[in-house]
Formats: sequence, structure tokens, C-alpha cells
Amino acid sequence: MLSSQQLLDAAGRRRSPASTPGFRAGIPPRNKGQRYPADPPSVDEIVAVMRQAGQTRQGHRLIALTVALWRAGLRINEALSQIESDLDQRRGSVLVRHGKNNRRREVGMDAWGWSALAPWLADRVELPVGPLFCVICGPTRGRVWSASSARIGLHDLAGRAGVRRRFAPHQLRHAHAVELLHEGIPLPLIQRQLGHSNLSSTGTYLQGIDTVEIISTVHARRAPMMHASAGLAL
Repeated sequence: MLSSQQLLDAAGRRRSPASTPGFRAGIPPRNKGQRYPADPPSVDEIVAVMRQAGQTRQGHRLIALTVALWRAGLRINEALSQIESDLDQRRGSVLVRHGKNNRRREVGMDAWGWSALAPWLADRVELPVGPLFCVICGPTRGRVWSASSARIGLHDLAGRAGVRRRFAPHQLRHAHAVELLHEGIPLPLIQRQLGHSNLSSTGTYLQGIDTVEIISTVHARRAPMMHASAGLAL
């Protein structure tokens, strides 16, 4: 049971229950156990969402987050824990200090991704020192941007852009994996880029390849090469 003092903040105002220790302790999240199919958005859909963001500081932040998830394949919590010094544009590398199971790794990002990130990096230097993706306005200005707020921002932006496919941070990471495979990147390298401990985990990300593409690719295979003296007659 919380005392009356614990229900008030430093200014004597009533605190939100969500700010009290143990709020919702033991209550599972509403989406716990839900499984979503690997259905990554297309390049056209992602670019349409980025264009919808606009050229405001808030828009630049959403574009930059999309870039980190899509072009570097980061998890949402990995992206939001970034600081400015984790980026090395000269080498084209992004340092992930606290990946899954607190594993540290470096990943690559392409030149187009760095150019799309530039407007937010220019905005970020005018804000208090702190996480790369930070709160822009209000008393918490410069502090880390929450994952829930980032997800809502991407979801709303996709709706305004007319993208009816589910547009979530992990879907952008799926898109990254599928595009790397299309570009002929070996599976072990994709595994390292994504920070998977097992290659089987990487395989689940590649389930987003369209069935039509699989059928057309296999259908277009060359005939089997055989010696001229060989035949199929029994």
C-alpha cells in the first residue's frame, strides 16, 4: 500500500499511477504471446512513410529512426540506446553497445542510409547531450525517446502515408534481412549483422520472401547439365 506522500510529486501534485514502483507488476502485456507473420514492407512503402514525415525536427527524428531500423537492421531498443559517438560515418559502422542478452557488436550501414540520417544529426547537436534519439520538447528534452512513443509515431506516419501493411520497428528489421539476401549477402554475414546467436533465428527473418518470387525463381532454373551421351530413355 502506497502512503499519501508516495502519491504526490515534489511539487505536491498527484502522481500518475503509472509512475509508481511496481505499477502493473505481474500483469503481462496485452500483446504477449502474439505472433505476427514475416511480412516486411516494400522499399516503396518505406520511402512513402519517410516522405510523409516532412522536414520538421520531429520528422527528421522519425526518418532517422526508420533508417536505423531499416538500413542498419537494429532492434528498436538497440536504436534507442544509441549515443552520437556510436556512429562512425567514415567507416560506415554503427556500434551496438547493448544488443540482445547485452551482447556488443558493430554493424554496417550504407551510404544512402548515412545521407538520410544527416538532417537529424544536424538537429541533434542543438539539443542537450544524451541519447541519439531523444525527446525534443518539454521538461525531458534531451532524454531518451521511449519505445512506445516511437512505435506510435511510426504507426501513425504509415497510416497517413496510406500504407495498410503493418508498419512496426521489427518489420523494418525483417525488410533489412530480406534485402541483404536479395543482394547476395551470405547468410552467416546476415546473421552477424542482425546479432543472432543461431542461424535458425536468421532463417525466420527470411520467411518474408514473397511466395510468387520463390515460384518464379525456381521455375526459371536452367535444365540439368548432363553428358551428351546420357539420356532419359529407360
